[in-house]
Amino acid sequence: MNAHHEMSHEEIARARLEVLRREHRDLDEAIAALVSQSLSHSLTLQRLKKQKLLLKDRIARLEDELTPDIIA
Repeated sequence: MNAHHEMSHEEIARARLEVLRREHRDLDEAIAALVSQSLSHSLTLQRLKKQKLLLKDRIARLEDELTPDIIA
């Protein structure tokens, strides 16, 4: 018998969601570290903030995909 377990679409989406959330937290920490250094890294900060917003959008899309539609 095959012991191979294939992940469902929902399991894959939940795992991806956790990775994206972790990346989002890491970016938050990187941004905070740059700001606390009081050095002028405006281009780097701008890029990190943009990347963080893109991750937030991807997280929101995955959360919407995992949340069932409820018709009231």
